Amino acid sequence: MVWVRAESAGLRPVVCWCGGVSERKPYPSDLSDVQWSLIDPVITAWKDRHRSVSGHQGAYAMREIVNAILYQGRTGCQWAYLPHDLPPKSATYYYFAAWRDDGTDQVIHELLRCQVREKARRLEDPTLVVLDTQSVHAAATVPASTTGRDPAKRVPGRKRALAVDVLGLVIAVIVLAASTHDNAAGIALLDQVAVHGTRIGIDVEIVERNPQDKGFVPQPKRWRVEQTYGILILHRRLVRDYEHHPASSVSRVYWAMTHTMTRRLTSTTTPTWRDPQAVPA
Repeated sequence: MVWVRAESAGLRPVVCWCGGVSERKPYPSDLSDVQWSLIDPVITAWKDRHRSVSGHQGAYAMREIVNAILYQGRTGCQWAYLPHDLPPKSATYYYFAAWRDDGTDQVIHELLRCQVREKARRLEDPTLVVLDTQSVHAAATVPASTTGRDPAKRVPGRKRALAVDVLGLVIAVIVLAASTHDNAAGIALLDQVAVHGTRIGIDVEIVERNPQDKGFVPQPKRWRVEQTYGILILHRRLVRDYEHHPASSVSRVYWAMTHTMTRRLTSTTTPTWRDPQAVPA
């Protein structure tokens, strides 16, 4: 499929689910041509491995599937409320779940993470990571068996735990019931961090707040993970946990960071309501 841009009308041709070609205006969450080229090889290789016996590749352009996932992550809409000019839930969720279950979302995320660190002239494997947790409310449709109540923050729902490097890039993420103690979440995170490279050992240091500080005071190094949480909350699907499976919540974090890193690598900014005309090429 060849993608072109019609600058005069702000339209571009896309493959629709009936197999023909229709035109739609790009959404602010759409990947630009350059951004799509960063993950296209991984998606294309996955598609080739899952080609049907008849050789049929499916009625949906993979770029539009990814755009639909990113649109939902950014806007927080329900599956049934995906715009009609994007692939429907039946197709979008199929690929979202498939890439979640076989780890393709993590492969894409890791590929971009390494590129961002290389661009910043840092080694692929970080020597320092920062861990923190965030308790978020769960939607009414989330199974009670996967949720709990954080007694300290008085939040009923799930606990999102991140390990990030000094650039704020996610190294590991887990999603547990909010009632899970931070120590248990930290141990689970360290197990994942240990997988990212060869390490002789891991030293753990607790960054504590100065009791004399008043109000919010950023803590050394620790503010990086808090900044990452702030970036994730810009993706409205992550403001509350809507996912039936905790694994889907983890995947949402990877896709949100993938979206963020494609912009870092292409030096583009996120269009906001203040600039509604700024859409990707």
